[in-house]
Amino acid sequence: MNDQTDTPSIKNARILIVDDEPRLLKSLCDLLTEQHFAPEQALGGRDACNRLRAEPFDLVLLDLRMPEVDGHDVMAFLEQHRIDVPVIVISGEASFTSVSRALRRGAQDYLRKPYDPDELLTTVNNVLQKRALEEAHEAVQAQLQRSEELHRYIVNTSPDIVFMLDNEGRLCFVNDKIESLLGYAPSELVGRHFRHLIDEQDIRRGLQALEDPDISADNPRTFELRLKTRGSRKPNRHFEITAFPIGDNPVNMLPSDGVAGNTRDATIYGSARDVTDRKEAEAFINFQAYHDLLTRLPNRALFQDRLMLAMTQAERKDQKLAVMFLDLDRFKVINDSLGHGMGDRLLQSVTQRLGGCLRGGDTLSRFGGDEFTLLLPDIESREDARRIARKLIDALKAPFQLGEHEVFVGVSIGIALFPESGNSIDELIQAADIAMYHVKASGKDGYRFFSDTMSVDSAHRLSLERDLRQALVRDELRVHFQPQVSGSSGDIVGVEALVRWQHPERGLLYPRDFLPLAEETRLIADLSEKVVELACRHVGRWIREGRDDLRLAVNLSPIQVDHPRFVDNLMECLTETGFPPENLEIEITENVIMTDLEQISRKLRELAGHGVRIAIDDFGTGYSSLNYLHRLPIHTLKVDQSFVHGIRRGEEGACIVNAIVAMAHGLELDIVAEGVETDLQLAYLRNLGCQQIQGFYYGAATPAAEIERRLFGRRPVPTAI
Repeated sequence: MNDQTDTPSIKNARILIVDDEPRLLKSLCDLLTEQHFAPEQALGGRDACNRLRAEPFDLVLLDLRMPEVDGHDVMAFLEQHRIDVPVIVISGEASFTSVSRALRRGAQDYLRKPYDPDELLTTVNNVLQKRALEEAHEAVQAQLQRSEELHRYIVNTSPDIVFMLDNEGRLCFVNDKIESLLGYAPSELVGRHFRHLIDEQDIRRGLQALEDPDISADNPRTFELRLKTRGSRKPNRHFEITAFPIGDNPVNMLPSDGVAGNTRDATIYGSARDVTDRKEAEAFINFQAYHDLLTRLPNRALFQDRLMLAMTQAERKDQKLAVMFLDLDRFKVINDSLGHGMGDRLLQSVTQRLGGCLRGGDTLSRFGGDEFTLLLPDIESREDARRIARKLIDALKAPFQLGEHEVFVGVSIGIALFPESGNSIDELIQAADIAMYHVKASGKDGYRFFSDTMSVDSAHRLSLERDLRQALVRDELRVHFQPQVSGSSGDIVGVEALVRWQHPERGLLYPRDFLPLAEETRLIADLSEKVVELACRHVGRWIREGRDDLRLAVNLSPIQVDHPRFVDNLMECLTETGFPPENLEIEITENVIMTDLEQISRKLRELAGHGVRIAIDDFGTGYSSLNYLHRLPIHTLKVDQSFVHGIRRGEEGACIVNAIVAMAHGLELDIVAEGVETDLQLAYLRNLGCQQIQGFYYGAATPAAEIERRLFGRRPVPTAI
């Protein structure tokens, strides 16, 4: 007996034995069990139908002659209920009609009783193996169909272009994606050479990649090409191409509903992914790294790279080059008064005008803020640089139209020549920067070449200016307060805010050390605003803690007062710090008033309307005109300390003090005497009726903590020197 039941696909097969004789059922069941099948018994046709309806079987061994429901009825039941299970008939029926009828019903084989066990087992194995092969084939076919459907779906819905090429480079197939990406219908491309889609600059590189002999399915080629577009504003788009050889039957790789030519000639299969957005993003990032986005000019890094290259070439060819440092004049006033949006538009307009003055190989760079640098390679002499500098200055003389505003800016230009002014990038740029500051110091709106005599003083000044700019950012400014004392009671009635600079290396600096530089570089406005803010925060707290009559006096620079938003900026500061306007007294000099009496008058009246007090500082040293004292809302006159120091019997200084105090009383103005240091000066001023005293007699300017101690601890103690 051959044992074939070890085949994995039929071992433990479930077999239903159907007969009306229990003895025969048991005999067959024992035989099949010995061969490792899983037989089950059904006594009669009705029992068999119930079992077949309820559970699946791999094979049915069926007797034909049974009472009530015979074997033919069981087979009819299987057909009616579409139960797909093979049937082997084992019956004593020997008539041809009966056998033929059973085979027509679908029986796989027919064995007569009594059966031969070997024959029966061979037949069972054959039927089960045939059934297993049919199921495996169906599974493979279903898998192939699913794979084909998946490939068709992938190709037709791919975000990439899918294509095939023959050995001549002609398109055999291309999917529909090419129409949405490049504007070509697939039907008009099939049969055409692939080169017709490649940008002219990339044709050679693209063909070389596709003809590479080392290309294979395991070693595909991936490369980037620009492909032509049609019906698009963009002349081409960037694609990442992946291509590899295909097998002997490429038609199986294509969807049946694609547009294809003679695909049996195809030798290359590939895809093209649109990477235009990525390439543009990379280009933008690269541009951003080396350009200023507002003006589109090269930034400092790119300028230095080009300067290094130009220096190398100039050295090799024994040529000269020039570096210019440009700083716009009056830009900050325009930017602050009209807003940063208008300031940005002005920088863009300035860039356009400056660019129109340059040669093809020149490099204009935005160095930062309103500063520009210019590289002039390959110049013959100073005259070349001088000619360009004059063109730049002339280009900015015409007004700029910013909306409804017509504004004027100038430019100060420092020029450094290579190799005379320096042999390195930093030396040349710094030399041009120093020369530019000399232009600023001498009146602006001009140009100047760097010379060795500028280096020491200018480098120190440049360093100090940059430190001062950083001081504003790093909060290195400090406010000290000098008391203003009542001449009659000796109580502190006010404090004057005076700035100090806590330099990280040079220690505490006094105004004489840095205010002239701040005035010259126009940093004084920012500095003054910072001092006012800090002072308001300190004194405002003291006012809220009970000294509601305490007055704060602050000095304002001419540049700050001249600013178009002077009043708005000051009132915004008071609002932000919660400082009461009636406790503030601003000090301005007579020179500020006389520069534009009409304009200053309007601003001071507006401030007085908010409750702010106005004081004339250093009175008697300027115009001392009764006209403006009558026209302006002045509350206080401050007698300059030079007159106070001259108080001795019979001296001219005392006479001037007498006149100022008498005039103030006549105009009903308050008087503050500055620089009081001795008992004699104090007594003299008290006898004149001077309301307030300020000077070393009652203390120098000290930090806020010391003033706070005196305000809330005890009355001020005279500290005569």
